[in-house]
Amino acid sequence: MQVEEGSTLSIFNKGTSSSSYQSIAPPTPKSLRIFSPPSPTEYLLVTVNLSFCSEMVSFPGLSPAGSLLPLLLLVSTQCSTGQLSGFSVNGPAEPIMALLGEDVTLPCQLYPEQSAARMHIWWYRAQISPAVLVVQNGQEQSGEQMLEYRGRTKLVGDSISQGHVALLIQHVKASDNGQYRCRFQDGDISQEAIIELNVIGLGSIPHVHMTGLKEGGIQVLCSSGGWFPSPKVQWKDMAGTKLPSLSESQTQDWDGLFHVKSSLVVTDSSLSNVTCSIQNPLSGQEKVSSIFLPEPFFPRMSPWKAALAGTVPVLVLLLIGISYIGWKEHQAKDREIEEKEKESQEIQRIRNDKEEARKIREKLKAELERRRALYREDWKKALIYPDWRKEYFQPAPVNLNHELFHQNNSDPKRKKDGREETQDLPLADNKGDCNLLTLDGKGFTTGRYYWEVDVEDNDEWVLGVYETNEEKMAPLKKPSMKKFRVLEKKKGEFRALACDSQKVLLEEPLTEECPQKIVVFLDYEDNDISFYNMINGMHIFSFTQDKFSAILYPYFKLKSMELSPSA
Repeated sequence: MQVEEGSTLSIFNKGTSSSSYQSIAPPTPKSLRIFSPPSPTEYLLVTVNLSFCSEMVSFPGLSPAGSLLPLLLLVSTQCSTGQLSGFSVNGPAEPIMALLGEDVTLPCQLYPEQSAARMHIWWYRAQISPAVLVVQNGQEQSGEQMLEYRGRTKLVGDSISQGHVALLIQHVKASDNGQYRCRFQDGDISQEAIIELNVIGLGSIPHVHMTGLKEGGIQVLCSSGGWFPSPKVQWKDMAGTKLPSLSESQTQDWDGLFHVKSSLVVTDSSLSNVTCSIQNPLSGQEKVSSIFLPEPFFPRMSPWKAALAGTVPVLVLLLIGISYIGWKEHQAKDREIEEKEKESQEIQRIRNDKEEARKIREKLKAELERRRALYREDWKKALIYPDWRKEYFQPAPVNLNHELFHQNNSDPKRKKDGREETQDLPLADNKGDCNLLTLDGKGFTTGRYYWEVDVEDNDEWVLGVYETNEEKMAPLKKPSMKKFRVLEKKKGEFRALACDSQKVLLEEPLTEECPQKIVVFLDYEDNDISFYNMINGMHIFSFTQDKFSAILYPYFKLKSMELSPSA
């Protein structure tokens, strides 16, 4: 096989999971790296940097072919002396079982076989220091050993030269249960294996005895100690049928061993024998004890108990029925009480509402009296409360000509003809005035009077008073001497009007909505004529400019005022 300069030749190792190598650096710029074989049957890998051989040509008398022979001799020498080594550590794949108190050996070996005399060997648990056992250069190092393993551990046999380092543990304890690690270190190379130790503790033979009667049967107790790990307890009858235990408890002693107690209640007198079995879960080994239960030991039912057993269900059903009936009656009483409470609350609420309404009425009445008092103090200036104002006036003996009123109000054609007939008559003409109000007796020359008129929704009307200066003659005889103070509605317009037969003395438009019921107040001494809306109680207008000097008469017609052309 030809190898070029600067190339690398590799031979793969078979049948091992790990390998190691060391580097040899000769005093040259280049190096030779050699992997040691894991076994004689393996292939040898030699990696040669041929540039090293080519540089050696510069040495006198040394050819490349001649320089290769010493290198091969050097590799052979190092392999034979074991200076270059690669290894792995093997242990058993399955856990090792050990009975409590006996000795156990945990095997561990190097692979491939080689001497471990000059290696550093540890047997340890969770941490490497302190350890279970430490061996260095074939000598045990007690200073690095755990106290609980001193005097109980050592290496077995003289096979350390072949890589066999088995650990012997004497007088196995429960605390020895678990994992162990076997570690080899050779220089900078270290390998380890894990070995599992299962400690098995077979406790004492179960002690089974009766403790007394319970729940209509016999209670039996089974106890045993010295088990490891926690055991399984099972009750069985003579046929091998499993019986459920009443209770079970397990405690652990200071040395880690388990003590178990289990109880059973047997109510079937035909079960003359019962068995208590305690089994180790790792090894499957068990210890069994039985007890004989004589039939006379089982509680017997007396005749009166049998009769009672038959009557108790009936009594229970009867009691349930009585309780249900009582519960229903109690519910009915509760509902009745609740309804009465609701009714009482409703009555109380009504009383409270009435009391509250009474207080409000009294408060309003007091407020009304207060306002009446204020009104009485200066009622003449108060332009509100026409109903209160009536207290200071007397009703005027005024009559409405209902026949003429309804005739003018219901016959539009006659109403139109009448307006055309009187259109050019003087303002105070007796025939043209069509005054719908008549006064019993003479006109007003003194005092305070009021009268109400329903003007309804007529398109035209005039309401107020007229004054005449003829005291001895009957009214309406001298039409030229009349003076009117009235409210007038005409063609949708609403105004206050003062006029005589010749001219208009006062004309003032009113912005208020035209009322349908009006009350007229006449105060002769104060020279006041006031108009109020009886629907909403609002003041409409007052004539206070002129003094009265003659007789006053009420005036109302369903026509507008028309001045005479002759005037």
